[in-house]
Amino acid sequence: MPVFHALEHAPLAVKPALHALEHASFAVEAAPHAQECAAHALEPVPFTDPCVRRYDMSSFMSCCHGYDLIEGHESVFSVDVPALTFGPGVLFEAGEQLRSLGCRRVALFTDAAVAQLPPVEAALASVRAAGLDVAVYDEVHVEPTDASFRAAAAFARAGAFDGYLSVGGGSVIDTCKAAVLYATHPADLLAYVNAPIGAGRPVPGPLPPHVACPTTCGTGSECTGIAVFDYVERKAKTGIASRRLRPTLALVDPTATRSLPAMVVAASGFDVLCHALESYTARPFTARPRPDGPAARPMSQGRNPWSDVGAMESLRLAGRYLVRAVRDASDEEARQGLSWAATLAGIAFGNAGVHLPHAMSYSVAGLVRDYRAPGYPQDEPLVPHGISVVVNAPSVFRATAATSPERHLAAAGALGADVKGAGPEDAAEVLSRTLLDAMRATGVPLGVGAVGYAEGDVDALARGAILQKRLVDNAPMAVDDEAMRALFRGAMGYAPVSTARPASMPGSTRPPST
Repeated sequence: MPVFHALEHAPLAVKPALHALEHASFAVEAAPHAQECAAHALEPVPFTDPCVRRYDMSSFMSCCHGYDLIEGHESVFSVDVPALTFGPGVLFEAGEQLRSLGCRRVALFTDAAVAQLPPVEAALASVRAAGLDVAVYDEVHVEPTDASFRAAAAFARAGAFDGYLSVGGGSVIDTCKAAVLYATHPADLLAYVNAPIGAGRPVPGPLPPHVACPTTCGTGSECTGIAVFDYVERKAKTGIASRRLRPTLALVDPTATRSLPAMVVAASGFDVLCHALESYTARPFTARPRPDGPAARPMSQGRNPWSDVGAMESLRLAGRYLVRAVRDASDEEARQGLSWAATLAGIAFGNAGVHLPHAMSYSVAGLVRDYRAPGYPQDEPLVPHGISVVVNAPSVFRATAATSPERHLAAAGALGADVKGAGPEDAAEVLSRTLLDAMRATGVPLGVGAVGYAEGDVDALARGAILQKRLVDNAPMAVDDEAMRALFRGAMGYAPVSTARPASMPGSTRPPST
C-alpha cells in the first residue's frame, strides 16, 4: 500500500542501531571518501590493519561516517531509541499497553478542543475496555505557560495516578511530561528548568509510565525528553530536558490528524522540517569536549551518524508530503507520510538536538503582542510553535551554510530542490529559497515581521533567544549578541527570490521513489 511507502524506507524503526550505523554513510557528505575507504566500510577491520594501529580505531570511524575526531574531544555518541508503535488504528491499543505497564489508575491529558474529537474518544474507550480507572484533564493550555504547568502538576499530585496517557499535540504531551515529573518528584517549578533561567537540576529518579499519542503530524514530543513552556514573567520560552522525561511508549496513529485545520498542519509540518534540518546541520558530536564520564554526556549531543539517518529520511518525506498534507485534508498518504516524518525527526533531534531557529522561536512566541493564527484558539495572541520556528529558518541557514555547504545542499536536495551543478557558494541561497518556496506554497507568514515584529523589537528578541544556551551552543557556528541580532534582522522579512533554480517541494511533483 502506498500509505506505508515511508515504512519501507525506514529501517531504523526495525533494526535501529545496527542497520542505521551500517548505512549511515549515505547521510553525510563523504561519498568520495567512502569509496576510497570501501574496504573498511564493507569488511571487518583486523587489529593488524596499519590504519587501526596508527589511529587506534579513530580513523575507522572517520572513514565510515565522515566525522573527524579531534584530540581531547568527544569520540562517542549515544543512541537513545524511543519505544513506539506506528500505524492507523494504534490508538485503540492504548488501554492494553497501559495495563501491560502495570497501570491501574490513569490520567488522560488533553486540551479542550481535542477532548471533543475522535482520538480522545478512541483512547478513552480503549482504556475503559482494558478495565482501568481513568480521569481526564482537559485544561492543557495551547503553548503551555509556567502557570498551566503548575496547574497540571497539581491535578496529577491530587489524583494519585500510577500511569499517564497524553492525547494531543506537543502542548499536551509536554504538559503531561511536566505533570508526571512534578507529581513524582515535587520541587519548585524552576528547579528542573534549563539554565540560565532555571537551576537545571537533574531529574532525581524514575517516573511512572507515560503513553503519548500525538494528534498533530509535527511535534516529535512523543520521542523526546523535552518539555517547553512560556515563562510569562520573563516573556520567554524555556524548558526541561532529561532522558527520564521521554514517554515510556509513543502510539503514533496517523488517522488522528484527519481533523486538523490547514494552518495547524502547516505549523506542525514546518516543525518537523526544522527538527530534521537543525539536527542535520547541528554542531557535530565530535566538536564537544570529552565529558568526564557517560553520565555527563548531554542528551542533545550534536549531529551524529545515527541522527543523520533519521533527519535525512524525514527531510525527504517532508519534501514529498508537507505541501500536499496542508492543501488537501483528504490526502491520507500525505498525512501519514508527514506523521512518519515527524516520528523520524523526533528520533533525530532527540539525540542530536536542534539549534538556532528553535532558540529564536522562544522569543518570537514569548513576546507576541497581537498575532493570531487561523485554525488556532482566537481568545489570546499566539504564534504557534512551528510558525515561530520557521519564520527564522531562511535567515539562519543562509548564515550557517558556510559551515558545511555540502550538508546544506544535501538537505535542499532531500527537500526536492534542483541542486544539479550547485557549488558550495550556492548552498545558502538554494536552501533558503527551498524553504521560502514551501512557506509561500502553504501560506505561512514570511518572516518575523509578518507575525507582528519590527526593527525596534530586534534587541528584545535577541536577548530572549541568547538565553537558550542549550540550543545556541548546539549551533554549527558561534553566536554572540550581535550575531543574534543580525539573524533576527535577516528574518524580519524575505524579498522575492529568483526562480533560476526552482525547487519541486511546493508542487510535490517528484515521481514516487521505488
